[in-house]
Amino acid sequence: MSAERIEAAIAELAAHFGDRLSRNMSVRESHAHGEGYHEQHFPHAVVFVESTEDVSAALKICDAHHAPVIAFGGGTSLEGQLNAIEGGISLDLSRMTAVLEVNAGDLDCRVQAGVTRQELNVYLRDEGLFFPVDPGGEATIGGMCATRASGTGAVRYGTIRENVLGLTVVLADGRVMRVGRRVRKSAMGYDLTHLMIGSEGTLGIITEIQLRLHGIPETTAAAVCQFETLADCVETAVQVMQMGVPIGRMELLDDVQMDACIAYSKLEGYRAVPTMFFEFAGGPASVREQIETVEAIVAENGGSAFRWSTQPEERAALWKARHAVYWACLAYRPGYTGISTDAIVPISALTEMILGARSDIEASGITAPIVGHIGDGNFHTVMLVPPGPDGIAKAHDLDRRLIARALSLGGSASGEHGVGLAKMEFMADEHDAVSLDVMRAIKATLDPNAILNPGKMLPPVTT
Repeated sequence: MSAERIEAAIAELAAHFGDRLSRNMSVRESHAHGEGYHEQHFPHAVVFVESTEDVSAALKICDAHHAPVIAFGGGTSLEGQLNAIEGGISLDLSRMTAVLEVNAGDLDCRVQAGVTRQELNVYLRDEGLFFPVDPGGEATIGGMCATRASGTGAVRYGTIRENVLGLTVVLADGRVMRVGRRVRKSAMGYDLTHLMIGSEGTLGIITEIQLRLHGIPETTAAAVCQFETLADCVETAVQVMQMGVPIGRMELLDDVQMDACIAYSKLEGYRAVPTMFFEFAGGPASVREQIETVEAIVAENGGSAFRWSTQPEERAALWKARHAVYWACLAYRPGYTGISTDAIVPISALTEMILGARSDIEASGITAPIVGHIGDGNFHTVMLVPPGPDGIAKAHDLDRRLIARALSLGGSASGEHGVGLAKMEFMADEHDAVSLDVMRAIKATLDPNAILNPGKMLPPVTT
């Protein structure tokens, strides 16, 4: 993309958006990266949009000048999705925070892309409803759709994919596309809604989302149990899922991660051993049945008695500690760089995967705690890299070993972080050549001038 074309686009955008276009260095810096470790790539300018019409106007201008556009929401992505590697325009949707409608009787709502899960749930509280997809942090719902986010509640409620009924999407040339309906199923035409979920801003920019909602459970209880071995901890999770227990949340922390969390989140009374966080939700009778079943499985695998958090503030503290694992890891090794990665495998392969990952980590010499949404086979490692010339390279080698292991077990290179820059190299390992050709054809059709988040998702064609 030529600098002249980008500057011409900026001039036209400035005339249209006025002071909502910024070239301030600190604003550009804050839009040059997500929360991952990647080198920063600055956009030439940042445009703050407030409506679908704003996004349409911006894209018409940028497409005419072939200027790159990177959609920006909460800035929480981890794999380099937000880096402006070819410069251009960062289109900030964080001011699009309206809840447009709530249909309590149908358990759905429509929101602008900049609304966060936390904001939506505060808005819904008096309706007795909530939105369950919880990736942690202040992620926006538009960004969650773009990266196909998941989180701690996916084991019961599904990922963002299962909780989106429809979208408003602005295409590269500024046309507005509305896909999906307020119904739980439809057999009409191609499923364009879910084509856009996980497209990371490369096919269009999501501006509005029709979401499924759920009733706030009548009873909720959280518990922690600890294990002497990692194998027993993982096998407990596998058996809970294979027994069909409708568990609310089930999270694994290995001994290293637990050690970091005890220090950072002041988790008193716990040991630095493999640990499981459970949440049970439903009617009182259902919750009692869930607890009895899981307690029996835990006992069979040598786990400790449950330590309960029944009060809302106690549960909140527990899950706050879980969501703070990345910061706990950075505090665990001050001055180190934290590189977070994830992978996912079928439930039956989970024990082999986690134990194999632990073996790979030990062989690498890198400190890398393991934490996981273990109920759906997804786990994360935060590789803590000391200062020095070869640390990052060693971490990348470990990441490749972990992902190769996951793929060999029928898994995927990412369960929820997405592709971005960091996982683009694994696309050809996970998808055959025909699948990649189809993806490239879709991209070329919807974005012929390649302005939408260029250089991401699809690896270059090799000859």
